[in-house]
Amino acid sequence: MSEEQKGPRWGRWIVIGVLAAAGWGIVRSGGHEPGAASAAPSSSAAAPSSGASGSAGAGSGADAGTGSGVGAGAGSGGSSAAPSKPSGRYEPADYAAPVRQYAAEAGVNPQLLMAILYNEAYKPHDPDFERAWQRGKPDAAFGIANMHRAAFDDTKPGRPFASRRWEELPDDRNLAVQAAAWHLHDLAEQLPAKVGAPLNKDELLALGYNAGAGNMLAFARGVRIGPQAQSYLDRLHDNWARSGEAVK
Repeated sequence: MSEEQKGPRWGRWIVIGVLAAAGWGIVRSGGHEPGAASAAPSSSAAAPSSGASGSAGAGSGADAGTGSGVGAGAGSGGSSAAPSKPSGRYEPADYAAPVRQYAAEAGVNPQLLMAILYNEAYKPHDPDFERAWQRGKPDAAFGIANMHRAAFDDTKPGRPFASRRWEELPDDRNLAVQAAAWHLHDLAEQLPAKVGAPLNKDELLALGYNAGAGNMLAFARGVRIGPQAQSYLDRLHDNWARSGEAVK
């Protein structure tokens, strides 16, 4: 998908413009947007089974709109694996290896990390498309984990990818997975030992990734989630089983 398209230059940009317009309609219906899951009257969906929330070497992780971290990698360059260049149709399960690696390094649940990739796969993850979209919507998120600039910049200090830039996320999918893993780690660090909500840790971390740490902590205190947060949680449940299969 990142390869140059054939044909006149103006034809290529018309296609990107059409995609961006279509994508705008998609993203407005849900996704990793600041405040997308603000508290409002709504009942929470059934939690993922407790047996699925955590595995040896990878506990549940957290991620919020406030700060995002990237997992371990080789040196200041970021990922220990070679950069994963986008090409062809995007399928989250194709990134099971980096999901397992960075989830383990960040101490988060790989099934949760994979489920978030599925939740965030609602728009075409093509570098040209993402940059065209960002020109029209400067606060748009980048990469296959749909990370905002502030989240990435807040998470990277002291991490192996500290020298990397948010603008690199569309071109390096391994870096996007690594950053999301550490962002979840940082969110998990903010959760209280006991929560007064009918939500498990993985659900709270997913909501934190979508709506920010402040909303996550409100939900942990028992504040009822609103319809947009419920929609994100419903998608998490829908993607939970196949995410577990992908990271086995």
